Amino acid sequence: MSFCTSIHCMDGRIQEPTINYLKQTYGITYVDAITEPGPCKILADKTNKTLVDSILDRVNISVHKHGSKLVFISGHYDCAGNPCGEEEQKEQTSKSVEALKNQCPETEVIGLWIDREWTVHKI
Repeated sequence: MSFCTSIHCMDGRIQEPTINYLKQTYGITYVDAITEPGPCKILADKTNKTLVDSILDRVNISVHKHGSKLVFISGHYDCAGNPCGEEEQKEQTSKSVEALKNQCPETEVIGLWIDREWTVHKI
């Protein structure tokens, strides 16, 4: 039984493509999904401590209780919760990756981008 953690937007258009990508690409059995509108912005900006702490608490459950060894953070095309361009979201995602690496040094943290065709790409 293998778990990973995916921090991604609540947008229903990206749910299935993201989970399928993680299962197929990384051989994952179960994906612990942590959803918020625009999570890469939340973790990059760190302005809303309540949301940041909530996300990190859920990551810790996935890592320490389910044994997740991979953590993913993503941004996506046409995000209502983070209405900025692809390059800015990719920068936010990269900042989020670094913040998560500091929080969970025992896990591999990977950034993802979901494009307008709902195709998932590793950043």
